[in-house]
Amino acid sequence: MLTCYLLSAAVWIPIFGRLGDARGKKRMLVVALAMLTLGSLIAAQAASLPVMLAARVVQGAGAGVLPLSFGIVRDEVPPAEVPGTIGVISALSGVGAGLGIVLAGPIVEHLGYHWLFWLPMVVTAAAALGTWLLVPESPVTSPSKINWAAALLLSCWLVALLLAVSQAPQWGWLTPRVLALIALAAVGAVFWARGEARSPYPLVDMGVMRLRSVWTNNAVAFGLGVIMYVSFSFVPIFVETQRSPGYGLGVSVTVAGLMVLPQTMSVFVMGSLAAPLARRFGTKTLLVSAPLFAVAAFTLLAFSYRHAWEIYLATGVLGIGVGLAFSTSSSLLAAAVPAQHTGVALGMNANIRTVGGAIGSAAMTSVILVGASAGKPPLESGFSHGFGMLAAVGALCVIAAALVPATGRRQASIPITYPGRMSASSATDSTSSGEV
Repeated sequence: MLTCYLLSAAVWIPIFGRLGDARGKKRMLVVALAMLTLGSLIAAQAASLPVMLAARVVQGAGAGVLPLSFGIVRDEVPPAEVPGTIGVISALSGVGAGLGIVLAGPIVEHLGYHWLFWLPMVVTAAAALGTWLLVPESPVTSPSKINWAAALLLSCWLVALLLAVSQAPQWGWLTPRVLALIALAAVGAVFWARGEARSPYPLVDMGVMRLRSVWTNNAVAFGLGVIMYVSFSFVPIFVETQRSPGYGLGVSVTVAGLMVLPQTMSVFVMGSLAAPLARRFGTKTLLVSAPLFAVAAFTLLAFSYRHAWEIYLATGVLGIGVGLAFSTSSSLLAAAVPAQHTGVALGMNANIRTVGGAIGSAAMTSVILVGASAGKPPLESGFSHGFGMLAAVGALCVIAAALVPATGRRQASIPITYPGRMSASSATDSTSSGEV
């Protein structure tokens, strides 16, 4: 169920980013919310696994909400308020993920698992209606065709990659089918990138992706995806484990959800404070320092996890880093690309975060299962090594953040031109010379 959602989200995020840039971000935001609502409706009534998987695929289209929201903010909000607004939206996305984990236990225990979909369906339907009535349509568009062949090729190699990494812990990393899927993903990615570079209407503009501000932020996003998805997935598993293996707290699902509540609260608070902190210390400084909190949190979990307060402390510290990193990375990226490419750039950034989460979850599973016997809980050393691996990922995020340009200024010097219209840089040059 998780893999189907991640696969669908990974494909639809860049598609909605391009559709938003071409046909209107508000319109596509309503469509994304409507598809998320429809997927929840199907899942709420599902009586078999195939129907549930189909519902999760439909829900995956709703992942386009975040980059479309960023694009609308970029177009509508005064420039001085853009970083703060994007920070709040980024923080709320982390809060939503955390609250989902906190509320899931009580909902399942008292209402049944179907209500995990009925309640979100009501919320997303109301959000779609509110967007249609209240959100203004963004004036910034870049009319172009949608390269559906590129979308198909993108979906093929992403499916191969995510299927391989998600199933490798069960199939084995060196089994022929896993190796074949990884090879297929690598070849497909190369052909997709070459095709996008040559296409007059690329789904993802390779010129934008090559900007230093973009690829460095995407590297940070990949690491953040690993950290966030793995923490939300494996910290509850860790604390729910009975003490008999020598670790774990043996808590219920509901209590395990409460143990990640400090992370949720920290993400929201620091995401909201990111803008004023950036004005005082600089956005680049915050981005570099944010992963250090993740390093500290996972180092604590790797060596000290016998008491509940240690878990609360670690998740709270982790939330500080995630909240700062999400907000500052999104703000720097939105300021770095031409306005007409905001949706695609932020969409791919969210997409890479999703891929990072899928790969990180598979890698974490493989690490904690080393030496474990079938049918028994993982060894204590497995979790310790896994949390140590996440601390190392945080350290790599610090290096990637240090490479992000400090100014965050818009970099439109690379010509980004489609048939029938000029690039942003050529239009500026022509206007300044009086040719338009």
